[in-house]
Amino acid sequence: MKPIEPSEVLNLVAYEKVRVSRRERVIEIKRRRRVQVGRYLSFLFENRDTVLFQIQEICRTERITDDARIQDEVDVYNALLPGAGELSATLFIEIPELVRMSQAEVRETVNRFQGLDRDSLWLVAGGARVPARFEGGHSKEEKMSAVHYVRFALPEAARAALGEAAADVRVIVEHPHYRAEAVLSAETRRSLSEDLAD
Repeated sequence: MKPIEPSEVLNLVAYEKVRVSRRERVIEIKRRRRVQVGRYLSFLFENRDTVLFQIQEICRTERITDDARIQDEVDVYNALLPGAGELSATLFIEIPELVRMSQAEVRETVNRFQGLDRDSLWLVAGGARVPARFEGGHSKEEKMSAVHYVRFALPEAARAALGEAAADVRVIVEHPHYRAEAVLSAETRRSLSEDLAD
């Protein structure tokens, strides 16, 4: 997927003029690309639209106007884009009962997912069981992050399955403290198949 260029990032004034329409568009894109796996895990499969929106929002929130700082944000977020033949996703550990929990209870719930980055997560498509590759630095022995970045390097059979109308494509989690799976809808598969065509 083609990296985002700093020239694509609108200045703050120009972005404010189009923000509402862009936000609505990206919300719809994300709806098609979000996969809930069990109660606590969700995946947002990233593409140029989702990543550029994130860059724009950070620049807006932090009032970033300096070209060098914009370049820094572009460099950081370009790392979320999938490479050739792969899908990339932001993985969220979400806790529905968060508002009723203490900080210690939240931390304990998140830490139950220790080891998730070690042979616990797969995308299954076209007869292939593709392991997730986790970006390093988000999991330590004593502390687990609630946000992770994962990639799936798809063999040809898995790529083809995404484009098939009746294909069975799943995200599977087999962790000692969490077992769940989700079938990707036809709408999600179509959206992800478009990424692989880039």
